[in-house]
This record gives sequence, structure tokens and C-alpha cells, in this order.
Amino acid sequence: MLLSRTSEYALQALIYLATQPPGQPVLSRDISSYLGVPAQYLAKILQDLAKHDVLTSFKGRGGGFVMRPEALGMSILQVLEIVEGSHFGEGCVLGLKKCSDSTACPVHYHWKPLKAEVMQMLGEHTIGSMAEAVKAGRYRLQLPLVAAQ
Repeated sequence: MLLSRTSEYALQALIYLATQPPGQPVLSRDISSYLGVPAQYLAKILQDLAKHDVLTSFKGRGGGFVMRPEALGMSILQVLEIVEGSHFGEGCVLGLKKCSDSTACPVHYHWKPLKAEVMQMLGEHTIGSMAEAVKAGRYRLQLPLVAAQ
């Protein structure tokens, strides 16, 4: 149940957008440059989030993406379910096709309570709370630049 690259980029982009002035469109290439992620890949992710009413997309001059105010209250889990599908969190941690209490893989019973905790934690943290943590300096979205030696 590790996050896909698409999910990572979606969450990072949403948190970045949530730190920007409300209602001010941000170009996908500016977001990708700031986050250090591929521009075309991120643009597709942002368009998909706009289709799911998480973002508003503006075309043309002055265009870009804006976070919808209600999206600030979305949990990380809700975003992951949009990006990965409603099946997010289901399935075997080892990738086996059948894994349940009756057909358990070798780590099923160890993973099951951990997965429940992870899913609960993902459901408790919102995009807005993550953005506030970034604004407060508790964590950053990009790596600090290393000075040339």
C-alpha cells in the first residue's frame, strides 16, 4: 500500500496550491518546477483533479489551476481514492491476487492492524492542515538547495 508516484505528485501539488493566495491561478509548469517533477505528467494529474472538482482550471492568458475552497477540507485518503480509485488500500501488501483472513499471505496478520492505522491517519490529515504545516515551516515540499563546494 505504498503510494504511487502519481499519488505523491498529486498530494504535493495540492499542498503547494493550498499554500498559494486563494483564487490566484498557478501554472502547472510553475508547480512542476517548484516541486521538481515532470511538467507533462503533473499537468495530466492536475487536469484529472480538476475533472473531480478538486481544482478549477483556467485556460488562456492568466490561466492555471486554483484550489477549490472545499478541497482544503479533503483528507489525504479522499485524494488518494480519487487518484488511485476507490480500491485504494485494498489488496495484499505483497501483491498476491488472493489474500484475506481465510487465504492469508505470510505477512497478512502483521500488516492488517498496521494498515488500519495508516488508513485512519490518512483519513485524519487534510490538505489544509498539511498546507498549514508547510506555511509554519514544520516541513517543506522541496529539498533545500545544496551549496556548491
